[in-house]
Amino acid sequence: MNIKPLSRKQEAIRTFIAAELGAGRPCPSHREIASHFRFASSYAAACHVQALIRKGALIAFAGKARALRLAEDAKPLRRAAVAEIPIFGSIPAGFGQDREQDVEGCVTVDMATIGFKPTRNTFALRVVGDSMIGRHVCNGDIVILEHGPEPRHGQIVAALIDRKSTLKTFVLKNNRPFLKAENPKYPDLLPSEELMIQGVFRALIRKASE
Repeated sequence: MNIKPLSRKQEAIRTFIAAELGAGRPCPSHREIASHFRFASSYAAACHVQALIRKGALIAFAGKARALRLAEDAKPLRRAAVAEIPIFGSIPAGFGQDREQDVEGCVTVDMATIGFKPTRNTFALRVVGDSMIGRHVCNGDIVILEHGPEPRHGQIVAALIDRKSTLKTFVLKNNRPFLKAENPKYPDLLPSEELMIQGVFRALIRKASE
């Protein structure tokens, strides 16, 4: 594997990405990298990630959100390792709605493409609405989530807030959790009674335009 020399900062970012992937978490977003290294903006993080890709230290998959792998992990496979993830209906990416969980079947995914091995706690939901377009989650997308882990500040979550279901960004401010929309048309959601996290975002599947 021919990897060009990295700067000290690029090596640090590569090490951070490797640690997150090694812990079974999704590849950190540009925003999470910027926060970790205290960059002024996520654009600086994006530039470093692109440099790592150009130098051969990271491998990106076209059209797949946050699907990066370390170059040394990209070994040729005789056949793609796939998994079936149950789709538990849809989730509003807008205002919260009362919804029941309906099983719609399964979505088949390439594990190398999504960047992790699904577990029995992995599930998928269809996105309805546009409140998360600032995080590149659009109406009609399928989000893959993991039930169980505690969300970190800034992660996308499926949640029940005051018994209404929604997809939003999980935010902690003064140790108080609330849900943030990523579209200025929608307000932030503060729980008046309860906030229950149903799943933490792991990957995104987007249907190709017809």
